[in-house]
Amino acid sequence: MKTHIIEELGQGGILLPALVAEGLAANDRIKVRMSALQAAAQHAQEPGRPASDLGVESQTAGIAPAAIAALIGGARLIGPGRLAAPDLAQLMQEIAEDAATMIRAVGAGAANEGERAQARLDTIRAAGLLDPADEIAMSHIVRLTGVADAGGDSLHRLVMDLHKQLNKLATSCSEETLDGAHVFGLHGDDRPAVAAFMKGLNATRGLKFNHPGLDTMATRADSRLLIQNDIGTTDAHVVVIAVKKNAVTVTYTDVHLARAKFFISLFENFEATWSGLDRHTAAGLGEDNSFYLVTGQYQSGHAADRNEFLSALGAALVFLIDWNKARKLLRTWVAKEDAARILEWAARQRIGHRGFLELGGNELLGSAVRNAAPTRIGFGERLDQALGRNAAIDFLKASLRASTEALLAGRSVRTVRDQIEADLMRHLDRVDGALLAAVLRQIGLAHDLVAAISRHIAALRAGQPADGTLLTQRCGVIEQKADRIAFESRNEVDRLNARPLIGQLIDRAEEAVDELEQAAFIASLMPERTDPSLLTSLAELCTVAETATEIAASGVAAAIDVPEGRRADSEDALSAVTRLIDAEHAADSRERATTALVFRGGFDVATSLSVIELARAVERATDRFAAFGHLLRRHIMIDLAA
Repeated sequence: MKTHIIEELGQGGILLPALVAEGLAANDRIKVRMSALQAAAQHAQEPGRPASDLGVESQTAGIAPAAIAALIGGARLIGPGRLAAPDLAQLMQEIAEDAATMIRAVGAGAANEGERAQARLDTIRAAGLLDPADEIAMSHIVRLTGVADAGGDSLHRLVMDLHKQLNKLATSCSEETLDGAHVFGLHGDDRPAVAAFMKGLNATRGLKFNHPGLDTMATRADSRLLIQNDIGTTDAHVVVIAVKKNAVTVTYTDVHLARAKFFISLFENFEATWSGLDRHTAAGLGEDNSFYLVTGQYQSGHAADRNEFLSALGAALVFLIDWNKARKLLRTWVAKEDAARILEWAARQRIGHRGFLELGGNELLGSAVRNAAPTRIGFGERLDQALGRNAAIDFLKASLRASTEALLAGRSVRTVRDQIEADLMRHLDRVDGALLAAVLRQIGLAHDLVAAISRHIAALRAGQPADGTLLTQRCGVIEQKADRIAFESRNEVDRLNARPLIGQLIDRAEEAVDELEQAAFIASLMPERTDPSLLTSLAELCTVAETATEIAASGVAAAIDVPEGRRADSEDALSAVTRLIDAEHAADSRERATTALVFRGGFDVATSLSVIELARAVERATDRFAAFGHLLRRHIMIDLAA
């Protein structure tokens, strides 16, 4: 039971049994921790004697045995009557927290007793006995762990008194079970509503497989029936349902806004009104102490309609468990919005996603790709890029269905893998390649062209033989290969109904390749005894162009991962766009500097023309990459806005 978030929602009436359970668990922990203090003191005073590590006691109380053993074993005297031990400050903090948990539980059932216990704890704190520090006076240990004489007090005595109060409260909170729900204090007309909720919950409960969660508690408080379900393991992920006659109020909290919207979408067939999705903060809830709150209202004229809605609520909860995990996984294969649609489809079909995750999820798909299409789908490529959007969605739906049906039927993982691989093969029969990966290959060929030109210029600078004919032939082959990739990719853009932006990226990359192939041809015509200053300037320009191809490649690679929701990838991709523009400016400067050298140098016509035309061709290639960068930015922003 997630008592913190329930209190935040103002539904404390349902908490007492859970608070008592938490208080009794805290009692077990605090006793072990106080025993650890005593054992540490004994070990520090008699280090030669074997130390008790309280391993069994720690494990029984749900405390990490290694931490307690390390604290006891590392205890030492650091002066007259003072002890130091590893992580002692944390232990003292945990002791104080355990005592506070017990008091909170007692106060929920007996307010006066809770107030008196809190005053006693405040007195102990004021005396400095619970200060979180890595050293403590031996006398403080005695005062904390000993049972005080008549008229005195100690933490140990306080804990003993609290334990007695908790045992009394536990007796008063005796429960019964109704179709799996822990209920107490129900009226006769509450039972059909609880039974309806549990009917839906139990109908889909099996789809969580081995995952914990879906524990339900119901009670009557303030003239209403309250039904609470903890869903999974996330602290701020709970649903509280209030029923008053035929009116149902749903209070749902979640740390993930997208999952909260998904939850609402499952009830579009009911005339319920939903409000909220407001962001709230509470210490210890969510990664940034925040959660989202949504409230639903359903008013029916008949108990049967009310019970149908309650049953739908119960049936929907299993599909929230690990929902965000499944969405993130699917987003590595398809677009963000499509991942959510697949999960909504799986919920409506009573298939869910837990079976898919249980059998490996990403590994199932990765194995299918490796075995069925190792050369056709590149590492990191999304399925919608390789298969097309509709085909990728259908394939993933089939994978979720196959996983769930296999687990329910007791079939082997191997059978599921074979089924998914066969399905992927059927889709791949219509696919020739991944479009952004093809763009990446184009850029790789552009890099090869710049590198070839740079090597040719380096040979000229070193006075070594530079075969212009061979340079032209090699670069011509590279350009033809790039043309084939561009042609095939354009056909794929049309066939798969892909974003027009991808076709434009292909065009810009092809234009850059064409400019660099032209630059290679001009470089092959340069006189072998070209002035060293000109060659140096051209080499610097080629370095800029080579860097531009590397930046463009890194930008595309990062853009492929942007739809997965990784902030670092979107930042890398957008950074690449900026760097491409910077490279284009740098190339402009180098081209002008080269032109100025030619005009000031009085060189022969062949040298002057070849150097100027080569510089211009390389600079035009960087212009194409700058334009490529602007298109890439638009492509990234579409994914980020999805």
